[in-house]
Amino acid sequence: MLGEPRAAASEATRAAMSGLGGERADLAVVFASPHHADGAQDLLGEIHELADPAGLIGCVGEAVVGGPREVEREPAVSVWLGALPGGAETFHMEFLRTNSGGAFAGWRIEEAVEDPPGGLLLVCDPFSFPVDLLLDHLNERLPGTPVVGGMASGASAPGGTLLFHDRSVVREGAVGARLPGAVVLKTLVSQGCRPIGRSFVVTRAKENVVFELAGRSPLERLRETVDALPSPDRELLQRGLHLGRVIDEYKAEYGLGDFLIRGVMGADPDNGAIAVGDNLEVGQTVQFHVRDAATADEELRSLLQQEVAGLRGRPAGALLFTCNGRGSRLFPEPDHDAAMVASFLGGVPTAGFFCAGELGPVGGKNFLHGFTASLAVFVDSPGPAVSGQTSR
Repeated sequence: MLGEPRAAASEATRAAMSGLGGERADLAVVFASPHHADGAQDLLGEIHELADPAGLIGCVGEAVVGGPREVEREPAVSVWLGALPGGAETFHMEFLRTNSGGAFAGWRIEEAVEDPPGGLLLVCDPFSFPVDLLLDHLNERLPGTPVVGGMASGASAPGGTLLFHDRSVVREGAVGARLPGAVVLKTLVSQGCRPIGRSFVVTRAKENVVFELAGRSPLERLRETVDALPSPDRELLQRGLHLGRVIDEYKAEYGLGDFLIRGVMGADPDNGAIAVGDNLEVGQTVQFHVRDAATADEELRSLLQQEVAGLRGRPAGALLFTCNGRGSRLFPEPDHDAAMVASFLGGVPTAGFFCAGELGPVGGKNFLHGFTASLAVFVDSPGPAVSGQTSR
């Protein structure tokens, strides 16, 4: 039956192999729903027996993306195979805590500095792997190298995450793939938010607490903003408030895609300060944001139009990492993100999963995001041969 891990993996893998034209896969990217967690090792064994990929990464995720579909709350396996110019190096990283803090082990970043990759794919355990620290290090050591991926979802406690590395199932750390420089990778991060009101300069802050915006308390600035909003936007604020930090301070005007979005975590009514899900510095420009389905749809559509128009080559395949707060939790119709990606990219092989945090570059630097859709598009110039298939 299709719900059995080996049968589901077999069906998805055979279909993916048919799109490679007989080439051996350098990389397999595999995502499975929690229904297949107990049979994860059998699932990997079947994929290796049939496709014999040189490397494999993936995870068990809350929901699975395959082609134009997002399979939520049902059994699913998505298999994506790529024959890539220059191959791909897979790795399993861990964070080792030490008396002085900690160190990353399992993959030598220094080797990548000597031979810069075309991009990095990364799937992490949210309980054991401090991906923010790694991204800071990569932004410094490998500037301009895109990191795309997500935090594994579906586990409720440490030790419950299932990551896939080659033939092994691991429960901690991160798994990844280093893509060679010959691979042309285009990325897109849709944060699904819309700016409201006007922008302000941070005039007093300490770490993630903002005390002043343009000389007045953030709560005062927020009241000013709310008073000028139409009624529908005021209602959106009841669902959550966000703050966007401008990426490029040299731009004359700011709009969609110009901000790194972080949630407002709380406020102090006594002094008017707000706490934000990131550290802010004096002199940075910020603006309040709201999020809803219409805005998320508009931004993803706009970014896809821009990216597709700018592609120098044919899209050959894609990997989609979308937040588990999107899907049917946000949009009125199923398969929103996957279907839109498929429509703009011409139905190229696509796989992905619903993440507990998404990785992707904004403004040339890599960040951990929330409520986003992060997309990696492989461009055929001359480029890779890729194929993917989902089985339920």
